[in-house]
Amino acid sequence: MESRNYHGRNAGHNEPVLAFGSRDARNATQRTRSHYHGLIDRSVQTMMTAIPGSTIADSPATAGRPDVLGALAAVLAPANLLSRREQTAPFECDGLSTFRQVPLAVALPETEQQVRAVLRVCSALGIPVVARGAGTGLSGGAMPCADGIVLSLAKLNRILAVDPLARTARVQPGVRNLAVSEAAAQYGLYYAPDPSSQIACSIGGNVAENSGGVHCLKYGLTVHNVLGLRGYTIDGEPVDFGSAALEGPGLDLLALAIGSEGMLVVVTEVTLRLVPKPQRAQVVMASFDDVLKAGDAVAAIIAAGIIPAGLEMMDRKATNAVEPFVNAGYDLRAEAILLAESDGTHEEVAEEVAEIERVLKAAGSVGCVVSQSEAERQRFWSGRKNAFPAAGRISPDYYCMDGTIPRKHLGHVLRAIEAMEKKHALRCMNVFHAGDGNLHPLILFDANVPGEWERADAFGADILQLCVQLGGTITGEHGVGIEKINSMCVQFSPRERDAFFGVKRAFDEHDLLNPGKAIPTLARCAEYGRMRVHGGALPFADLPRF
Repeated sequence: MESRNYHGRNAGHNEPVLAFGSRDARNATQRTRSHYHGLIDRSVQTMMTAIPGSTIADSPATAGRPDVLGALAAVLAPANLLSRREQTAPFECDGLSTFRQVPLAVALPETEQQVRAVLRVCSALGIPVVARGAGTGLSGGAMPCADGIVLSLAKLNRILAVDPLARTARVQPGVRNLAVSEAAAQYGLYYAPDPSSQIACSIGGNVAENSGGVHCLKYGLTVHNVLGLRGYTIDGEPVDFGSAALEGPGLDLLALAIGSEGMLVVVTEVTLRLVPKPQRAQVVMASFDDVLKAGDAVAAIIAAGIIPAGLEMMDRKATNAVEPFVNAGYDLRAEAILLAESDGTHEEVAEEVAEIERVLKAAGSVGCVVSQSEAERQRFWSGRKNAFPAAGRISPDYYCMDGTIPRKHLGHVLRAIEAMEKKHALRCMNVFHAGDGNLHPLILFDANVPGEWERADAFGADILQLCVQLGGTITGEHGVGIEKINSMCVQFSPRERDAFFGVKRAFDEHDLLNPGKAIPTLARCAEYGRMRVHGGALPFADLPRF
């Protein structure tokens, strides 16, 4: 029997393990993947191959490209350049391990200058580059190319400065999300975006995927909490986006770079916005005997003019999986629970909590519990933040989706997912960032059972298509990567995708930065069945398309 890991924790251990999928599914994915190759400047290549060879032994994968290792060895210490199979294998995937590929080599620069040098070498030789943070991503965005290198930014992990007066922090991309708040705590400040993986995920990865978290409803996503970026293009050209001022000159390229999934620039420094730690925070935990009532309650809270610090929803399958795992105190009889947090001054919190309770009861809540201590508040949230690993206790594998819908459709989507469970003969537990309509259905399956992964994949595609039909989008914070690239064909027209490619070419003409991710080609969309292509061309190509 094939051994495999879960998006969760191994039984009896505390280490998070982020992986899933069957060997057959991985092999099928690798067979269908396409990589894009840059043009090699022959004169530069001749110069590079003249560099003395590296002391690092070539693996079979790199035996045909000694010029790459030799050129990289000239700008990196031997310990910072990995090429043996046992060294590169840990970098073959991110948290979505269905998609795997061992890279040609792994570069581990320790300075910005080394990052720039690596990029210039790869640009000159036409070598694809996939930037990587902590590897906790869930869309396959950091999966390597077989003929490329992984540029790991893990060693750029210093907090460069914390300015309590300006309420900012300058950090390198390898800094952990939670480490920023720990460093700012002495000034009464913290960094608001808090993904469930914040103990491990890096700021660079958060920037690449525009990550959110349970408090993004009130405090915003990564894009709302980053003031500036510094980095390099594939050619090694330095770029700066953003400004310390409220407005900056020119186009807003900062917002363009955030969420670009490593396809435009490699980020080497980030300036973050810090916010004051509130005097008090309390969570209202409300139980509902019907998921539709719970969904309607979310809309009712926002309609009442209340913007909670966090507003999360879990269905009965999720609470029953989580409660034995963390003992959060959840109502296991409820069909759904809502967690609504209020923060601010003592007076503000007392008034807002009372109003939240009133709205929830009017919306049909069968019970409300308010946290009475900081420890209890953290315990309520621990259940929500551990929903993913808890799924590993009740299913051999699970597939975490990430779509976004208008809040008013939450109840409708939950009912639709129930119908999809019957259609695909698979279970699904639901945890939502309900306040901003960001869904995280967890599709439970067993990769050792023939056909179950394929059904899980189809189940996920159905959920994303429903999100688009309801006026939402195919991702909220996990990114497109490899996982959702087919669903891009559902959401965006050929002309829109051409515009995306135009932006890509403006930064990366030869498609060397994270190639084959996020933006589908015409051929891929045709293969997915969304359009007919004959002889490499659309039918009636002369007709305008909208």
